[in-house]
Amino acid sequence: MKLSQTDQQLLTLLRENARTSTAQLARRMGVSRTTVQSRLERLERDGVISGYTVRVHDEHEHGHIRAHIMMAVHPKQQASVVTALRAMPEIRSLHSVSGAYDLVAIAVVPAVGDMDVLTDRIGALDGVDRTTTSIVLSTKFER
Repeated sequence: MKLSQTDQQLLTLLRENARTSTAQLARRMGVSRTTVQSRLERLERDGVISGYTVRVHDEHEHGHIRAHIMMAVHPKQQASVVTALRAMPEIRSLHSVSGAYDLVAIAVVPAVGDMDVLTDRIGALDGVDRTTTSIVLSTKFER
């Protein structure tokens, strides 16, 4: 099943807080409550949402590319970089880290070309000095 941009935005908001009310989701997305409710029902019925806290069914992302994207960021621009990354639904989590890089994002996209586009978008953000991407080959376990 192909997810629309609205479906992806809804999933991103639910990952942040699966208890967010339908009215709050609708306001944040700029759509009606009926739209949010019908999309939630369809996503549940089609098995995309398999539980709450929202968990996307493994089959839905089978074959998707998952990567760790490490970023060196100018300290005074980190807040704006974080805000820009939060708006990208492909970014599942963002971590501030020690070492040669400042941030590590976990990203999931359907194909390698999509990862290329995403890393280019991230690299073009004001404040991002450089990026290094490591594609995940397999996940041994996840909690």
